[in-house]
Amino acid sequence: MATSSPAARVLAYAGSTKNIAGCALALIGVVLVFFGVAGAYWPVVVAGLYGVGALLAPADRVKLTISHAEVESRQLFGDLDTLLARVGRNRFPDDVATKVGELAEVLRDILRRADALTSSPDHLHIVSQTIRDYLPSSLEAYANLPRSYALTRRGERQRSAHEEVLAQLDLLGAQLRKVAESVYLGDEQALRDQGRFLEDRFGGSDLDL
Repeated sequence: MATSSPAARVLAYAGSTKNIAGCALALIGVVLVFFGVAGAYWPVVVAGLYGVGALLAPADRVKLTISHAEVESRQLFGDLDTLLARVGRNRFPDDVATKVGELAEVLRDILRRADALTSSPDHLHIVSQTIRDYLPSSLEAYANLPRSYALTRRGERQRSAHEEVLAQLDLLGAQLRKVAESVYLGDEQALRDQGRFLEDRFGGSDLDL
């Protein structure tokens, strides 16, 4: 069975709860030294406080389970990458490829917020269907048309196939940006909640931060 390298183990411990707690108590020891409390035995005091902190701190929790949100987001990321690879092979016009790229960026940004996305079934459905149905169906129908035919209008008021696919991409983009805005609002609310907490915690303090 493979084991991690010594360097990896050192780095893992450096970021552990035990090391952080030990360092915090050791810092208190340094302060005591500064005020002359520890005396000549200050190395023992600092080391002892570090040891106490490291021993009493709880071990880091191990997380081996993978949430449904993570699983679904990974699958959608993979499906999106597969779709984009196929779009690249079919040599779509530049304006179509540009819009698809813009949609992909919005989709990726939404998928990075897996928990927020899966907490809203409606939003998850829109994102999932866009990647697996709506977007590929529009692009497939357009790609199967001869280029000269796609650029030609069939009537004065009827859009060409090229104009039609661009309009469909715009429509998908508008809907996805609504989903993204909803997700961002959740992040913004979390930021505001944190601001209220900090104001309550430190707003009336004379401590100069």
